[in-house]
Amino acid sequence: MDEATFTELATRLRRELHVHCYRMLGSFDEAEEVVQEVLLRAWRGRHDFAARSSARVWLYRIATNACLDQIRRRARSTPPSGRSAELPEVAWLQPYPDLLLDEVATAADPGEIAVERETIELVFVAALQLLPARQRAVLILRDLLDWPVDKIAPVVAASVTAVNSALQRARATVREKLPHRSEWKRPAGLTDDEKQLLRRYVAAHERGDIDTVVSLLHADLQVWMPPDPRICRTRAAYVEFAFSAPPPGRWRVRLTSANRQPAAAFYLRRGQDTSFHPVAVQVLRLESGLITQITAFRQPNLFPVFGQPAAIAGALESDW
Repeated sequence: MDEATFTELATRLRRELHVHCYRMLGSFDEAEEVVQEVLLRAWRGRHDFAARSSARVWLYRIATNACLDQIRRRARSTPPSGRSAELPEVAWLQPYPDLLLDEVATAADPGEIAVERETIELVFVAALQLLPARQRAVLILRDLLDWPVDKIAPVVAASVTAVNSALQRARATVREKLPHRSEWKRPAGLTDDEKQLLRRYVAAHERGDIDTVVSLLHADLQVWMPPDPRICRTRAAYVEFAFSAPPPGRWRVRLTSANRQPAAAFYLRRGQDTSFHPVAVQVLRLESGLITQITAFRQPNLFPVFGQPAAIAGALESDW
Protein backbone atom coordinates (compact mmCIF):
# COMPACT_ATOMS: atom_id res chain seq x y z
CA MET A 1 0.00 0.00 0.00
CA ASP A 2 1.55 3.30 -1.06
CA GLU A 3 1.54 6.50 1.00
CA ALA A 4 -1.26 8.20 -0.94
CA THR A 5 -3.57 5.19 -0.64
CA PHE A 6 -2.89 4.90 3.09
CA THR A 7 -3.52 8.61 3.69
CA GLU A 8 -6.85 8.48 1.85
CA LEU A 9 -7.90 5.36 3.77
CA ALA A 10 -6.92 6.78 7.17
CA THR A 11 -8.72 10.05 6.49
CA ARG A 12 -11.90 8.31 5.36
CA LEU A 13 -12.10 5.80 8.20
CA ARG A 14 -10.58 7.71 11.10
CA ARG A 15 -13.87 8.83 12.68
CA GLU A 16 -15.41 5.39 12.20
CA LEU A 17 -12.45 3.82 13.97
CA HIS A 18 -12.72 6.41 16.72
CA VAL A 19 -16.37 5.46 17.35
CA HIS A 20 -15.37 1.79 17.47
CA CYS A 21 -12.64 2.52 20.01
CA TYR A 22 -15.05 4.68 22.02
CA ARG A 23 -17.52 1.82 22.31
CA MET A 24 -14.71 -0.47 23.37
CA LEU A 25 -13.23 1.94 25.92
CA GLY A 26 -16.14 4.18 27.01
CA SER A 27 -13.81 7.19 27.01
CA PHE A 28 -13.64 9.81 24.25
CA ASP A 29 -10.13 10.85 25.29
CA GLU A 30 -8.77 7.30 25.46
CA ALA A 31 -10.33 6.51 22.10
CA GLU A 32 -8.52 9.50 20.62
CA GLU A 33 -5.19 8.27 21.98
CA VAL A 34 -5.77 4.72 20.78
CA VAL A 35 -6.77 5.79 17.26
CA GLN A 36 -3.48 7.65 16.99
CA GLU A 37 -1.75 4.43 18.00
CA VAL A 38 -3.83 2.43 15.50
CA LEU A 39 -2.88 4.66 12.59
CA LEU A 40 0.77 4.53 13.62
CA ARG A 41 0.69 0.72 13.76
CA ALA A 42 -1.06 0.61 10.40
CA TRP A 43 1.42 3.03 8.83
CA ARG A 44 4.36 0.95 9.99
CA GLY A 45 2.74 -2.24 8.70
CA ARG A 46 1.26 -0.88 5.49
CA HIS A 47 3.79 -2.66 3.28
CA ASP A 48 2.78 -5.99 4.83
CA PHE A 49 -0.90 -5.50 3.98
CA ALA A 50 -1.51 -8.27 1.46
CA ALA A 51 -5.10 -7.39 0.55
CA ARG A 52 -6.28 -10.85 1.63
CA SER A 53 -9.10 -8.96 3.39
CA SER A 54 -10.46 -5.48 2.92
CA ALA A 55 -8.46 -2.52 4.19
CA ARG A 56 -11.36 -1.71 6.51
CA VAL A 57 -11.20 -5.16 8.12
CA TRP A 58 -7.43 -4.79 8.43
CA LEU A 59 -7.78 -1.47 10.27
CA TYR A 60 -10.55 -2.81 12.53
CA ARG A 61 -8.34 -5.75 13.48
CA ILE A 62 -5.57 -3.34 14.47
CA ALA A 63 -8.04 -1.06 16.31
CA THR A 64 -9.70 -3.89 18.22
CA ASN A 65 -6.38 -5.30 19.39
CA ALA A 66 -5.12 -1.83 20.31
CA CYS A 67 -8.24 -1.40 22.47
CA LEU A 68 -7.70 -4.80 24.09
CA ASP A 69 -4.13 -3.72 24.85
CA GLN A 70 -5.39 -0.45 26.33
CA ILE A 71 -7.91 -2.26 28.54
CA ARG A 72 -5.12 -4.49 29.84
CA ARG A 73 -2.98 -1.44 30.54
CA ARG A 74 -5.63 0.23 32.61
CA ALA A 75 -4.74 0.34 36.27
CA ARG A 76 -8.09 1.12 37.87
CA SER A 77 -8.03 1.22 41.64
CA THR A 78 -11.74 0.39 41.84
CA PRO A 79 -13.44 -1.58 39.05
CA PRO A 80 -16.98 -0.54 37.95
CA SER A 81 -19.52 -1.91 40.41
CA GLY A 82 -22.49 -2.13 38.08
CA ARG A 83 -24.82 -1.61 41.04
CA SER A 84 -27.32 0.27 38.87
CA ALA A 85 -29.21 -1.59 36.15
CA GLU A 86 -30.01 1.72 34.46
CA LEU A 87 -26.50 3.17 34.27
CA PRO A 88 -23.59 1.03 35.43
CA GLU A 89 -21.04 3.10 37.31
CA VAL A 90 -18.09 3.50 34.99
CA ALA A 91 -15.70 6.11 36.32
CA TRP A 92 -13.98 6.76 32.97
CA LEU A 93 -17.22 7.19 30.97
CA GLN A 94 -17.35 10.25 28.69
CA PRO A 95 -19.94 11.53 26.19
CA TYR A 96 -19.53 11.52 22.40
CA PRO A 97 -20.60 14.70 20.53
CA ASP A 98 -23.22 14.15 17.84
CA LEU A 99 -21.50 16.59 15.53
CA LEU A 100 -18.63 14.08 15.32
CA LEU A 101 -20.92 11.04 15.07
CA ASP A 102 -22.33 12.65 11.93
CA GLU A 103 -18.92 12.35 10.28
CA VAL A 104 -18.95 8.56 10.35
CA ALA A 105 -18.69 6.87 6.95
CA THR A 106 -17.89 3.34 5.79
CA ALA A 107 -15.87 1.98 2.92
CA ALA A 108 -18.84 -0.15 1.84
CA ASP A 109 -21.12 2.86 1.72
CA PRO A 110 -19.23 6.00 0.72
CA GLY A 111 -22.03 8.25 1.96
CA GLU A 112 -22.61 9.25 5.54
CA ILE A 113 -24.38 6.68 7.70
CA ALA A 114 -26.21 7.20 10.93
CA VAL A 115 -24.89 5.83 14.19
CA GLU A 116 -28.12 4.49 15.64
CA ARG A 117 -29.15 5.87 19.00
CA GLU A 118 -29.55 2.45 20.58
CA THR A 119 -25.93 1.51 19.81
CA ILE A 120 -24.35 4.69 21.21
CA GLU A 121 -26.57 5.80 24.12
CA LEU A 122 -24.64 6.30 27.33
CA VAL A 123 -26.41 3.52 29.20
CA PHE A 124 -25.44 1.03 26.51
CA VAL A 125 -21.83 2.22 26.23
CA ALA A 126 -21.56 2.00 30.02
CA ALA A 127 -23.03 -1.50 30.04
CA LEU A 128 -20.47 -2.59 27.45
CA GLN A 129 -17.72 -1.65 29.89
CA LEU A 130 -18.94 -4.35 32.29
CA LEU A 131 -18.20 -7.08 29.77
CA PRO A 132 -14.84 -8.86 29.71
CA ALA A 133 -12.75 -7.23 27.01
CA ARG A 134 -12.93 -10.03 24.44
CA GLN A 135 -16.69 -10.45 24.91
CA ARG A 136 -17.06 -6.71 24.42
CA ALA A 137 -15.15 -6.82 21.16
CA VAL A 138 -17.15 -9.76 19.85
CA LEU A 139 -20.49 -8.18 20.72
CA ILE A 140 -19.58 -4.87 19.07
CA LEU A 141 -18.28 -6.49 15.89
CA ARG A 142 -21.22 -8.91 15.55
CA ASP A 143 -24.28 -7.06 16.84
CA LEU A 144 -23.34 -3.44 16.15
CA LEU A 145 -21.27 -3.75 12.97
CA ASP A 146 -22.96 -6.90 11.64
CA TRP A 147 -19.74 -8.76 10.92
CA PRO A 148 -20.06 -12.53 10.34
CA VAL A 149 -18.56 -14.73 13.04
CA ASP A 150 -15.95 -16.21 10.73
CA LYS A 151 -14.62 -12.71 10.04
CA ILE A 152 -14.54 -11.84 13.76
CA ALA A 153 -12.59 -14.94 14.79
CA PRO A 154 -9.21 -13.89 13.31
CA VAL A 155 -9.64 -10.34 14.62
CA VAL A 156 -9.82 -11.54 18.23
CA ALA A 157 -7.52 -14.53 17.66
CA ALA A 158 -10.14 -17.10 18.60
CA SER A 159 -11.97 -20.01 17.00
CA VAL A 160 -15.47 -19.62 15.56
CA THR A 161 -16.75 -21.80 18.42
CA ALA A 162 -15.10 -19.56 21.00
CA VAL A 163 -16.50 -16.44 19.34
CA ASN A 164 -20.04 -17.87 19.39
CA SER A 165 -19.66 -18.77 23.06
CA ALA A 166 -18.36 -15.30 23.96
CA LEU A 167 -21.19 -13.70 22.00
CA GLN A 168 -23.85 -15.69 23.87
CA ARG A 169 -22.38 -14.72 27.24
CA ALA A 170 -22.07 -11.06 26.25
CA ARG A 171 -25.68 -10.88 25.03
CA ALA A 172 -26.90 -12.47 28.26
CA THR A 173 -25.00 -9.90 30.36
CA VAL A 174 -26.36 -6.96 28.37
CA ARG A 175 -29.92 -8.31 28.69
CA GLU A 176 -29.40 -8.61 32.45
CA LYS A 177 -28.00 -5.09 32.84
CA LEU A 178 -30.41 -3.42 30.40
CA PRO A 179 -33.59 -5.52 30.34
CA HIS A 180 -35.66 -2.78 28.65
CA ARG A 181 -33.17 -1.97 25.90
CA SER A 182 -35.62 -3.00 23.16
CA GLU A 183 -37.95 -0.22 24.32
CA TRP A 184 -35.42 2.58 23.67
CA LYS A 185 -36.08 2.95 19.96
CA ARG A 186 -37.83 6.18 19.03
CA PRO A 187 -38.13 8.43 15.99
CA ALA A 188 -35.02 10.41 15.12
CA GLY A 189 -35.00 14.03 16.23
CA LEU A 190 -36.86 15.88 18.96
CA THR A 191 -40.53 16.75 18.93
CA ASP A 192 -41.63 20.37 19.24
CA ASP A 193 -42.75 19.67 22.82
CA GLU A 194 -39.35 18.25 23.71
CA LYS A 195 -37.58 21.26 22.22
CA GLN A 196 -39.83 23.51 24.29
CA LEU A 197 -39.06 21.48 27.41
CA LEU A 198 -35.33 21.98 26.79
CA ARG A 199 -35.76 25.72 26.25
CA ARG A 200 -37.61 25.98 29.55
CA TYR A 201 -34.91 23.91 31.28
CA VAL A 202 -32.21 26.29 30.03
CA ALA A 203 -34.12 29.46 30.89
CA ALA A 204 -35.02 28.22 34.37
CA HIS A 205 -31.39 27.52 35.22
CA GLU A 206 -30.26 30.89 33.90
CA ARG A 207 -32.79 32.85 35.97
CA GLY A 208 -32.52 30.62 39.05
CA ASP A 209 -36.13 29.39 38.82
CA ILE A 210 -36.01 26.30 41.02
CA ASP A 211 -39.74 25.56 40.81
CA THR A 212 -39.70 25.40 37.01
CA VAL A 213 -36.64 23.15 36.99
CA VAL A 214 -38.32 20.78 39.45
CA SER A 215 -41.47 20.71 37.30
CA LEU A 216 -39.43 19.51 34.32
CA LEU A 217 -37.71 16.67 36.20
CA HIS A 218 -39.31 13.28 36.78
CA ALA A 219 -39.96 12.46 40.43
CA ASP A 220 -37.71 9.41 40.05
CA LEU A 221 -35.00 11.32 38.21
CA GLN A 222 -31.70 9.46 38.03
CA VAL A 223 -28.54 11.55 38.12
CA TRP A 224 -24.92 10.52 37.73
CA MET A 225 -21.72 12.53 37.68
CA PRO A 226 -18.85 10.36 36.50
CA PRO A 227 -16.27 9.75 37.80
CA ASP A 228 -17.94 10.06 41.24
CA PRO A 229 -21.12 7.93 41.33
CA ARG A 230 -22.04 9.10 44.85
CA ILE A 231 -23.06 12.67 43.94
CA CYS A 232 -26.57 13.85 43.03
CA ARG A 233 -28.40 10.56 42.66
CA THR A 234 -31.91 12.01 43.12
CA ARG A 235 -33.99 14.97 41.95
CA ALA A 236 -33.75 16.71 45.34
CA ALA A 237 -29.96 16.23 45.44
CA TYR A 238 -29.60 17.60 41.93
CA VAL A 239 -31.65 20.73 42.65
CA GLU A 240 -29.68 21.38 45.83
CA PHE A 241 -26.41 20.97 43.97
CA ALA A 242 -27.42 23.19 41.03
CA PHE A 243 -28.88 26.06 43.05
CA SER A 244 -27.18 26.07 46.45
CA ALA A 245 -24.06 27.97 45.34
CA PRO A 246 -24.56 30.16 42.23
CA PRO A 247 -27.12 32.96 42.65
CA PRO A 248 -29.68 33.59 39.85
CA GLY A 249 -28.09 34.80 36.67
CA ARG A 250 -24.77 33.03 37.28
CA TRP A 251 -25.51 30.14 34.87
CA ARG A 252 -25.45 30.24 31.10
CA VAL A 253 -26.48 27.14 29.20
CA ARG A 254 -26.08 26.15 25.55
CA LEU A 255 -28.03 23.24 24.08
CA THR A 256 -26.16 20.61 22.12
CA SER A 257 -26.37 16.83 21.68
CA ALA A 258 -24.31 13.77 22.54
CA ASN A 259 -24.71 10.01 22.08
CA ARG A 260 -27.84 10.75 20.02
CA GLN A 261 -29.43 12.40 23.06
CA PRO A 262 -30.06 16.06 23.90
CA ALA A 263 -27.32 17.66 25.97
CA ALA A 264 -26.60 20.97 27.66
CA ALA A 265 -23.28 22.75 28.14
CA PHE A 266 -23.25 24.63 31.46
CA TYR A 267 -21.17 27.77 32.07
CA LEU A 268 -20.73 29.48 35.44
CA ARG A 269 -19.74 33.05 36.32
CA ARG A 270 -17.82 33.15 39.58
CA GLY A 271 -17.32 36.11 41.89
CA GLN A 272 -16.79 39.40 40.05
CA ASP A 273 -15.86 37.73 36.79
CA THR A 274 -17.68 39.20 33.78
CA SER A 275 -17.39 35.99 31.75
CA PHE A 276 -19.01 32.59 32.08
CA HIS A 277 -16.62 29.63 32.02
CA PRO A 278 -17.23 25.92 31.21
CA VAL A 279 -18.29 23.68 34.08
CA ALA A 280 -20.13 20.58 32.85
CA VAL A 281 -21.87 18.88 29.96
CA GLN A 282 -25.19 17.26 30.84
CA VAL A 283 -26.53 14.43 28.67
CA LEU A 284 -30.30 14.14 29.10
CA ARG A 285 -32.90 11.44 28.60
CA LEU A 286 -36.45 12.61 27.92
CA GLU A 287 -39.50 10.42 28.42
CA SER A 288 -43.21 11.30 28.55
CA GLY A 289 -42.59 15.04 28.59
CA LEU A 290 -40.07 15.06 31.45
CA ILE A 291 -36.34 14.69 32.00
CA THR A 292 -35.85 11.24 33.50
CA GLN A 293 -32.05 11.00 33.54
CA ILE A 294 -29.12 13.43 33.76
CA THR A 295 -25.53 12.34 33.30
CA ALA A 296 -23.29 15.30 34.09
CA PHE A 297 -19.65 15.35 33.03
CA ARG A 298 -17.68 17.97 34.97
CA GLN A 299 -14.94 18.04 32.37
CA PRO A 300 -14.44 21.50 30.82
CA ASN A 301 -11.85 20.01 28.46
CA LEU A 302 -14.75 18.40 26.57
CA PHE A 303 -16.26 21.72 25.49
CA PRO A 304 -14.05 22.22 22.38
CA VAL A 305 -15.01 18.82 20.91
CA PHE A 306 -18.67 19.85 21.30
CA GLY A 307 -17.94 23.01 19.32
CA GLN A 308 -18.62 25.15 22.40
CA PRO A 309 -16.79 28.42 23.16
CA ALA A 310 -14.08 28.67 25.80
CA ALA A 311 -16.02 31.43 27.59
CA ILE A 312 -19.24 33.45 27.24
CA ALA A 313 -19.64 37.16 27.90
CA GLY A 314 -23.04 38.76 28.40
CA ALA A 315 -26.51 37.39 27.71
CA LEU A 316 -26.96 34.28 25.59
CA GLU A 317 -29.86 33.31 23.38
CA SER A 318 -30.81 29.64 23.31
CA ASP A 319 -29.68 27.76 20.21
CA TRP A 320 -32.96 25.87 19.82
